[in-house]
Amino acid sequence: MPDAATFGVFIAASLALTVVPGPAVFYIITRSMDQGRPAGLASVLGVGVGGLVHAAFAAVGLSVILASSATAFSVVKWLGVGYLVWLGLQRLFARDDEYTPTAAGPARLSRIFSQGVVVNVLNPNTALFFFAFLPQFVDPSQGVAWAQILALGVTFVALALFTDGLYALLASTLGDWLRRKSAGVRFRRGRRYVSGGVYLALGAASAASGSGKG
Repeated sequence: MPDAATFGVFIAASLALTVVPGPAVFYIITRSMDQGRPAGLASVLGVGVGGLVHAAFAAVGLSVILASSATAFSVVKWLGVGYLVWLGLQRLFARDDEYTPTAAGPARLSRIFSQGVVVNVLNPNTALFFFAFLPQFVDPSQGVAWAQILALGVTFVALALFTDGLYALLASTLGDWLRRKSAGVRFRRGRRYVSGGVYLALGAASAASGSGKG
């Protein structure tokens, strides 16, 4: 691990980055408002596992492939875009009762978790972010680089789980309040269009993006 001072700077920089909403945060917020707290937290865990996959990729150098190969980057990018668009269309054409918080049983939560993993793993910008960000805090005198990168990546994901969890709790609370205050059927239909539209917008944003934080 880096020395204490460097690690402190890394923690501060990571917290600043995780607090700023990105595509993954908007995905979590949408899930939380649309399907309630359990679904939001399942999404947080799924996105976190996806982050661990990217940390492992950065540690073994696979992120270099995405950074150096336009073809590899495009393939992963468009797979991610297609998946977000599919989620959006699925939400737009689903029955309203399929996405109620009470319908989010263990099987559905497992599915939501796995979708969070896929959404994050198929974001090449996250891979490039880890590849560019984590090595800045590696100290060769403190041990092998890959182990430090992996440790820093796990730390970053842990901090992101905390901040993303807060977003999920706040968004699900707001969603519960809106459900109580709004006319039932109209609200259910409205949130279906809003959440589906958010997934489609995230897909469009991913399609238009080059590289950066995911």
